[in-house]
Amino acid sequence: MSYTETDAGVIAFTREMLEVKIFRIREEMGRKAALDVSVTIRKLLGEKDEINVIFAAAPSQSDFLKELRADPLIPWERINAFHMDEYIGLEADAPQGFGNFLRERIFGKVQFKSVHYINGLAEDISAECKRYAALLEQYPTDIVCLGIGENGHIAFNDPPVADFDDPEMVKVVELELACRQQQVNENLFTGLDKVPTHAITVTIPALLKADRLFCMVPAKNKAKAVYRTLNGEIGEECPASILRRKKGVVLYLDRESSSLLDMGNPAAVE
Repeated sequence: MSYTETDAGVIAFTREMLEVKIFRIREEMGRKAALDVSVTIRKLLGEKDEINVIFAAAPSQSDFLKELRADPLIPWERINAFHMDEYIGLEADAPQGFGNFLRERIFGKVQFKSVHYINGLAEDISAECKRYAALLEQYPTDIVCLGIGENGHIAFNDPPVADFDDPEMVKVVELELACRQQQVNENLFTGLDKVPTHAITVTIPALLKADRLFCMVPAKNKAKAVYRTLNGEIGEECPASILRRKKGVVLYLDRESSSLLDMGNPAAVE
């Protein structure tokens, strides 16, 4: 495995099919990720009339989303937007709701062609999963902008429910305790009892249908998950490890989230 370091101090390497870029601080990571996504959007829109993008909702995405929505070169009116998960039973106006999070940071800030929300308060949750799956079939995903959870999840595919061969595109999941505790640790909820126990999520095979995935993972609390993603066995015990088998994925890290990777000792990441 070879490493390169640019004049700007960015460290880059590949792990199987996964391209990895490490930045000094998360703000630099957010700016570069947004630029790369913008370039990809405009390239794709040179080939087709509209594209479809799935976004993650989490504090780890805030720097990226801030930079992306400020880009004057993106023709938002040609983009259909989706999000990848939603709590079940959370109040409609709760700021922790992922649709609300994204509305505040990008969905309500730029003029998309369309925005498609998951309804975690639907009377028939099974029917809601089928409805959203049908939308994803109707609008095949071009780009996914995602993160990685402390337990290695992508979307809400926690280790106990993650399935690399999932027959569903959208499903109901019970959230792992570690996943729920992360929401408390990040001050999104005041206590564990406030965090919903179930959610609707886009499944791993549905996410991997996209040609391009951009994965932004800053902060110290993600260091173990990053290490396992790059160094552990590829399996549902660390769902994000599957990204190593997918062409067209870039993982963006900062020095804190990459702190367990020994760049001076390549064997540490092999």
